Amino acid sequence: MDSGMPLSGVQRALIRESWQRVSGSPVQHGLVLFTRLFDLDPDLLPLFQYNCKQFASPQECLSAPEFLDHIKKVMLVIDAAVSHLENLSSLEEYLYNLGKKHQAVGVKVESFSTVGESLLYMLEKCLGTAFSPDMQEAWSRLYGAVVKAMRRGWDTLPEGV
Repeated sequence: MDSGMPLSGVQRALIRESWQRVSGSPVQHGLVLFTRLFDLDPDLLPLFQYNCKQFASPQECLSAPEFLDHIKKVMLVIDAAVSHLENLSSLEEYLYNLGKKHQAVGVKVESFSTVGESLLYMLEKCLGTAFSPDMQEAWSRLYGAVVKAMRRGWDTLPEGV
């Protein structure tokens, strides 16, 4: 997987160090990420339905057990990317299929920039002053590579299918 800008050894170390501090509480930190996501784009809320139940508010969604499971899955994807920093291409097929799944439920590619912004927000909130500009750049590059792989899932299906 090539993001166009490979991660340096220093960037990989920054990502690993920061993720080690965040990954111990995936639901807690995932809630920060998704709270920010819904603050930035409340129109994403209807994409999250379980048993045909529409959530009346972000708070209702964020407290639903099914959504908490989704948060765990998202954090596991991030964990997989961090675990495979030396060989991101090994995740190519997995991320491609993940992209197809997201397209199938109505997620627009454009929403991933908001997710990326929410990820950086979560990292900054959870790491405080340890979240440096260099760390932000490293995470932006990693996230860009993940999204690039997921976008390939959109390229295989017509929009709106």
